[in-house]
Amino acid sequence: MSTLTPHRLDLAGHRRHHGVVPWVAYHGDDGRDRLIEAAEAADLRGRGGGGFPTAVKLRAARARRSIVVANGCEGDPLSRKDTTLLALAPHLVLDGLQLAAHAIGAAEAVLCVHAGSPVLGSVAAALAERDDRVPVRVAEIPRRYVASEESALVHYLTSGDARPLGKQPRPAERGVRGRPTLVDNVDTLAQLALVVLLGPHHYRAARTDLVTVTGAVRRPGVVSVRPGASLAEVLAAAGGGTEPVQAVLVGGYGGTWTAELSGVVSGIAAVHALPASACGLDYTAKVLAYLAAESARQCGPCMFGLPAVAADFAELVRGGDATGRLARRVPLLSGRGACAHPDGAARLAASALRTFAADVGAHLAGGRCRVPAGVA
Repeated sequence: MSTLTPHRLDLAGHRRHHGVVPWVAYHGDDGRDRLIEAAEAADLRGRGGGGFPTAVKLRAARARRSIVVANGCEGDPLSRKDTTLLALAPHLVLDGLQLAAHAIGAAEAVLCVHAGSPVLGSVAAALAERDDRVPVRVAEIPRRYVASEESALVHYLTSGDARPLGKQPRPAERGVRGRPTLVDNVDTLAQLALVVLLGPHHYRAARTDLVTVTGAVRRPGVVSVRPGASLAEVLAAAGGGTEPVQAVLVGGYGGTWTAELSGVVSGIAAVHALPASACGLDYTAKVLAYLAAESARQCGPCMFGLPAVAADFAELVRGGDATGRLARRVPLLSGRGACAHPDGAARLAASALRTFAADVGAHLAGGRCRVPAGVA
């Protein structure tokens, strides 16, 4: 079953299309166990990029005075799936949010979106139609790339500062205001609702994933594809290429370049098709400059490493030989930051050097391999 319909569903339309959550089946502590077991049987995993098993996160956050946070910020500029979901199917997200709150015993729920988000009206209208057990507060988060990272959300909801806290402790241990907190992507919560509405086994048979497709495709936007679809199938769902595609950026700005279109897409929020006429090194240099500017600047890899790697890529595009410095610097970014922001930049840079190796040679030979590529 596709998560999305062509037009926004109000509460009545949502219930006609998806059904009503069978709360009686999940009453009490035994019901909470059954709900988590259903997520486990469905092999439900996070749709925010990490792919972590949802059942494990639910069990970890299950505690008295816990809080559930729905992350609808979608910081990556290449992704629009969460925005589209909240615009067209807000009640599916809110059903999932209520189910997650019930599973962990939370009495408080927060839905986070970026400040000024176009989905605020859709969310407000949906909340006005509902009378849920757990009240939902909408929080507007600063429009920064790293502000949607889970520890940054926890930090902001606690102190008003939207910078990442670091990798430990996990929010399930000490989250918002020191309380156990479940942070889940809104797409994950919508999928949790579908698990309950369809049943885990039917869900696994009918499941589709939302992927944002941009770049050299005829119908850029959010598409619904079966799990395990190849990159070629994802591009075909967006109408196919407008010209030959030389490579695809898989996973957004912190993702990986590949020229192999037979590769399987799993848990990926966004893909960008780079046309044969564009320069992948130039595109990557612009993305790295953006990532360096968007860092929280609270650890060495972000303060010094990201700007240095971005400058090296810019020099490489101009024809300067920065390959030696990149070979030394890129590996130093991974695993050393307060959050995963430097890891994503390192992954992007390393994959660009591999995928566009021939273009590196062309730039070093004193020319440009292709026309500059604009950043989507």
